[in-house]
Amino acid sequence: MLKKYRPVTPGTRQLLLPMNETLTRVEGSRATVKPTKSLLLAKRRTSGRNNNGHITCRHKGGGHKRQFRIIDFKRDKEDIPARVASIEYDPNRSAYIALVNYADGEKRYIIAPQGLKVGATVQTSKEPPFHIGCCMRLKDMPIGSTVHNIEMQPRKGAKLVRSAGLSAQLMARSGGYATMRMPSGEMRMINEECKATFGVVSNPEHNLRVEGKAGRMRWKGVRPTVRGTAMNPVDHPHGGGEGKHKGNIPQTPWALFTRGLRTRSQKKSNKFIVKDRRKK
Repeated sequence: MLKKYRPVTPGTRQLLLPMNETLTRVEGSRATVKPTKSLLLAKRRTSGRNNNGHITCRHKGGGHKRQFRIIDFKRDKEDIPARVASIEYDPNRSAYIALVNYADGEKRYIIAPQGLKVGATVQTSKEPPFHIGCCMRLKDMPIGSTVHNIEMQPRKGAKLVRSAGLSAQLMARSGGYATMRMPSGEMRMINEECKATFGVVSNPEHNLRVEGKAGRMRWKGVRPTVRGTAMNPVDHPHGGGEGKHKGNIPQTPWALFTRGLRTRSQKKSNKFIVKDRRKK
């Protein structure tokens, strides 16, 4: 659920933020529970620079200090039940995360699906029940299942459908491959030995939030974007000129066309794509 703030300042006039009602709170307080220290790593900021100090990703820098949460994308502890201890916020991703305590004493973080409650039991197995948060190989899932956290290669960890509110659907199986309908509309074949998790990723209202002011974006580490038309000719293909327009075809600062130009690597294979996301 989103909260609309009273416009007591210009920065709160458009502000629209999630209320985070599903996060686990400290008993008797509105404060959320602290993350588990054993599952945290230091996270150094590169501000979009590579090893030579050159900017390779623009508009990054500053922002609040973060700690990295170690997420279990492999879900390789099979047939061991785990109890959900808490639903927590992760500053490194749009979805919420869940702390699960396994029966053998180990603790791990997983991506929290929508509707997962504290006290619920999840596990990785090839047997029912097909509950939200349970992990299973695609070959063992019922046709039509709604899933997320999908592996592209067996035992390599989930790579697909991990952002807030996303889900894919298992459409068919044949010849050792499962046909999945991805959130983009693309139909793709994936090895049926790959694992996926039941349910839809949590925090589905993430895309509706409005930051309200530039300063809030700076807290997130996002620096300003300058229009090409406001630059000089030496800095951008759209730069210069006496008036507002030069009649340019939209281009990047490096003179690559930005509308309609295919940027997918030629080295990638299309043999697993059954239906392209652009084709209706």
